[in-house]
Amino acid sequence: MSCREEEYARLIKPCPGVSRRRFLGLSGLAALGIAAGRIPGSTGSKDASSRQEAEPAGFGPLIKDPGGILDLPRGFSYRIISRAGHTMSDGFKVPGHADGMAAFPGPGGKTIVLRNHEIWPDFPPEYGAFGAGNVLLRRVRRSLLYDWMRGGTNCLGAVTTLVFGTRTQKLESQFLTLCGTLANCSGGATPWGTWLSCEEWFQNPGLQYSKRHGYVFEVKAASEPGIQKPVPLKGMGRFVHEGVAVDPATGICYMTEDQNDALFYRFLPVRPQKPAEGGRLQCLAVRDRPGLDTRNWQANLFPAGSSAQVEWIDLDDVDGKNDDLRVRGFEKGGARFAHGEGIAFGAGAVHFDSTFGGRTKTGQIWRYFPSPAEGTPQEPSEPGRLELFLQPDDARVLFNPDQMALSPWGDLLICEDNSQRFHLLGITPQGKSYLLARNVKDDSELAGVCFSPDRSTMFLNLQDAGLTLAVTGPWKTPSG
Repeated sequence: MSCREEEYARLIKPCPGVSRRRFLGLSGLAALGIAAGRIPGSTGSKDASSRQEAEPAGFGPLIKDPGGILDLPRGFSYRIISRAGHTMSDGFKVPGHADGMAAFPGPGGKTIVLRNHEIWPDFPPEYGAFGAGNVLLRRVRRSLLYDWMRGGTNCLGAVTTLVFGTRTQKLESQFLTLCGTLANCSGGATPWGTWLSCEEWFQNPGLQYSKRHGYVFEVKAASEPGIQKPVPLKGMGRFVHEGVAVDPATGICYMTEDQNDALFYRFLPVRPQKPAEGGRLQCLAVRDRPGLDTRNWQANLFPAGSSAQVEWIDLDDVDGKNDDLRVRGFEKGGARFAHGEGIAFGAGAVHFDSTFGGRTKTGQIWRYFPSPAEGTPQEPSEPGRLELFLQPDDARVLFNPDQMALSPWGDLLICEDNSQRFHLLGITPQGKSYLLARNVKDDSELAGVCFSPDRSTMFLNLQDAGLTLAVTGPWKTPSG
């Protein structure tokens, strides 16, 4: 979830009652000159949306939802399985602003879903797990809170767990799993059954905070209630984290950064499956083109469809007190990206997007193909490859991609994040996009898209509405 255009966020303050996410989204789009009815790429001789309607893809057109929540293709349906503010199985409240999620196999064929809550410091207590006035906070041991109120600041970021039966399509329990963090945005599932929850917030200790923020936290997928002890994975770097994808063959973690001048990172753990034990943090550089600006805002320095060999640069002081890791990495030759957000591993590649990449700043989708010798001394002789998979520069095709997942049938699923439309897109391996879902309840993004291990159920959040949905239907290879 994007920090949006930072210069605008510094100059303009949100109105009372407008969330930080919604404000930043609006201000960022204003900076791009987007007004109602006018979006980048809307001039041209052929209408892209009409073209896609004429050439069916995906699962068919979306059908208007009589419940006014989520439009889906014919034959698909959803259930609301969790609502912000409701009491959970452990007595705490379902926190608001649900964001990234991942699904894991549980006992007895059940599915365990780990869910982030991107709660910012200025959100009121009602957004958190402890209710109005944080009255339930007394039930939590201080050692299980990563950070808390100092000078009146709320550290209400959290991870919750949902235990769901896909056969019955019923939520069996939900409970608080991690608390005392800030702005838990996205993250990534590991092959060893944990969720890497990322703070999209950089903060030093001071009058308001007792600890540093800007870390990744590892959370176990468990079916029994219990708050887990928060341990920051400092070796994975301290910056404005977004998402993580883990290569199951190597245990290497790839990470995006939600900044206007972001880097793309990889973490080489000392011991696979043990990121808490440390490792090396590196940033991607395009071979023979140090400091390449891949954003393509003014000059098309990395054309769509092109690829290049890469190298990885070691970073130092990765737990520094200043939010300058990306600046130092760029000075060493790292490539620059426009708000790295969604990321997913599959089909032999790491897929990730840049929300504001491209000439019209409407987004790019990248693929990184690891070296056969990834992370070893032999890697320079067989380097990995970076490819700009998609940059349509047309908001009707792709409009500010955010979180993503690889579907069971091999297409990318992309949550768009802007102030004009709230879509879940499918993108085929050939780069053709189609609509899979549309939020019609409110003006907020869809987030956390993921599938149950048995591939029967898609989970999705409506962020501002505080709803988590389970979607079922005739999942199969889409037409086109």
